[in-house]
Amino acid sequence: MSRRLPVYLFALLFVVVTGLLSCFTRSGDGEKALPETVSYNFHIRPILSDKCFKCHGPDARQRKAGLRLDIADSAYAPLTETPGAFALVPGKPGSSELFKRISSQDTAYMMPEPESHLGALSRYEIKLFKKWIEQGAVYEPHWAFTAPKKPALPKVADAKWARNELDYFILDKLQENGLEPNKEADKERLLKRICLDITGLPPTLEMMDRFLADPSGDAYEKMVDWLLNTPQYGEKMAVHWMDVSRYADSYGFQDDNIRTQWPWRDWVIHAFNTNLPYDQFLTWQIAGDMLPDTDKEKILATGFFRNHKYTEEGGVIDEEYRIQYLIDKTKTYSKAILGISMECAQCHDHKFDPFSQRDYYSLLAFFNHTKEKGFEGDVNRSRPAKTPILTITAEDRKQLLSFIQAKDTSELEVSVMGEIDTLRKTYVLNRGAYDQPGAEVRPAAMRAVLPFDTTKFKRDRLGLAAWTVDKKNPLTARVFVNQLWQEIFGSGLVKTSGDFGMQGSLPTHPALLDWMAVDFMEHGWDIKRLVKQILLSATYRQSANVSEKQLKLDPENIYLSRAPRQRLAAEFVRDLYLASSGLLVKTIGGPSVKPYQPKGLWEQATSGRGVLAVYKQDHKESLYRRGLYNFIKLTVPPPAMGMFDASNRDQCEVKRLQTNTPLQALIMMNDPAVLEASRVLAQRLVRDPMPLPEKINNAFRRIICRKPTPEEEILLNNYYREQFELFRQKKLDALTTLQVGEYPLDKDADSLQSAALMKVVNIIYNMEEAIMKT
Repeated sequence: MSRRLPVYLFALLFVVVTGLLSCFTRSGDGEKALPETVSYNFHIRPILSDKCFKCHGPDARQRKAGLRLDIADSAYAPLTETPGAFALVPGKPGSSELFKRISSQDTAYMMPEPESHLGALSRYEIKLFKKWIEQGAVYEPHWAFTAPKKPALPKVADAKWARNELDYFILDKLQENGLEPNKEADKERLLKRICLDITGLPPTLEMMDRFLADPSGDAYEKMVDWLLNTPQYGEKMAVHWMDVSRYADSYGFQDDNIRTQWPWRDWVIHAFNTNLPYDQFLTWQIAGDMLPDTDKEKILATGFFRNHKYTEEGGVIDEEYRIQYLIDKTKTYSKAILGISMECAQCHDHKFDPFSQRDYYSLLAFFNHTKEKGFEGDVNRSRPAKTPILTITAEDRKQLLSFIQAKDTSELEVSVMGEIDTLRKTYVLNRGAYDQPGAEVRPAAMRAVLPFDTTKFKRDRLGLAAWTVDKKNPLTARVFVNQLWQEIFGSGLVKTSGDFGMQGSLPTHPALLDWMAVDFMEHGWDIKRLVKQILLSATYRQSANVSEKQLKLDPENIYLSRAPRQRLAAEFVRDLYLASSGLLVKTIGGPSVKPYQPKGLWEQATSGRGVLAVYKQDHKESLYRRGLYNFIKLTVPPPAMGMFDASNRDQCEVKRLQTNTPLQALIMMNDPAVLEASRVLAQRLVRDPMPLPEKINNAFRRIICRKPTPEEEILLNNYYREQFELFRQKKLDALTTLQVGEYPLDKDADSLQSAALMKVVNIIYNMEEAIMKT
């Protein structure tokens, strides 16, 4: 009998072992200590990420041989093409065909085969694979579907560097990968960083001077506490939740008419500012209308599930669209809150995760008993909200709902959740078609995540909410902690923040993620405490400087040996130039606004029906609201924000893409809003009696949030003089330059100085650092 192992087994083995080792640093390969435990979840399974080895099943030859290394029973079974042999024998490397071949020197027997030119495994790699088998070649359940446990803090060489528990886990990984943390960033950059991460706004000059002048050891913590208690904190936090909830100001589809869902956005801001615990924050949004002590605020919170698109096109089938709305709710709940992708199971059993089609429709059943309709009439009968509706009166806004910022005393209508009296039956829909019902199902959540114990949880949305925030649920706390980490560091501990399933990325710091998730729950799901915990860490406070060693060993900054450099999100780019110029109107909440926008965009993409057929720009104070309040029309999202990768809100998004394109630079150079901000700030400085260099430094600090270097001062002052001469000699027209935007022109400010300084301010806005968090 030939001793040669089948080619498919050779290829699979090489992928397994090579990937297994990628989790460890390869420097000093022969002398590295082996990890205490070699894990299937965190070392072996990533290698099986190729779709050929996932639940789609092995390739044809593997099916014939019956070998599946991603399934324990298959991996332990006898090899059909090598009678009496086993690929894996737990605890016995010498009896495991895989190990014997990777450790053999016989070129006719060894793996990888010499003719593959893939190279033999190193001694360390062989020892590592041997240890996994010696430890039992254990296959564990998927990490994300097991409840997190709070691990002990790792032992680190430089415990003095750590400022709180988070740092021990970060430092442990840095040491494991031959890296050291950066020094702490200077106070100017730290202040800008925490201001942007807590409020989304740059620090004021007064804040900079106060912070720099405070020599106390707790100056940084005091500033963090102060910022967390500003109302702008709630606005900053709400931006991410608008993406998660697919918030928009229009109904979408062809006619895309206006809706009034903004009072729900006001509630989200209010919830973050009052530090509503995350378990309550979710419970109110999932089932606030069903709570025993429900009131209008809790009912308003359920608007979370009503933010999806609605059709107002005549001739549609009511049930088809009603089912479509339920599918949207199911997707949003599973992705936003549980971090799992359930879409596959709409039409068939999930190909990768342990969710059946029956599981999918059992989850959908929780939403199948609302008063919501699929169609309530065409656009000619459009209303600002859809059934069921919450009516908010002027009296409500004086009392319980005082956080809602309405323009007048008229009643408001908001789409919310509400149950019908007679429950509907729910069926598995064959291939996901609304008109092909199959087996009947009852409301239940995914057993693979946490069994839905009906003695503990009711089969309604309130029961689903309780199941969701149960401390034994392995996903809810992990997913939110990961999303918050992502918003602060640019990438989550789990990079695929919307997919914690089999196809998702593994956590870079699994022990840290579990520690934070458990700690978050232990401390009452306190969001502000979690934000502060991250911001007070030494990890967060590092400088963003990068060395050649860091670029070589960790080019993506996975292990956080430095602070990340991140461009501001679209809303905060707008906020930066409005705030630094003094134009920003800080009113919290209220209806969405329509700022400057190129002409014709709405008109070219409209059916011609409804009140949003034509773009009617706002004026006065409404032009200077934060980016959070920009009017979102689903079929034509705000163009400038879209260029900076804002979500189009068409569906739930938990992580934005980030691109770098010339259009972004053109917006910062030519957008009327940026030019207007440059003009307004310039004219305010021109009227100030301070010397010109101080004016330029003042503008620089407002925008960049630090003092300019001597070289930067020289460049900017020289540029001012060049521009001033061009305006003085009328090679450029000062009045034409200044006539941008609707904010009144200061006619008492010298026009030549104003125009030249406006050019300088605009140059500063176009520095990369202006819209970067470093």
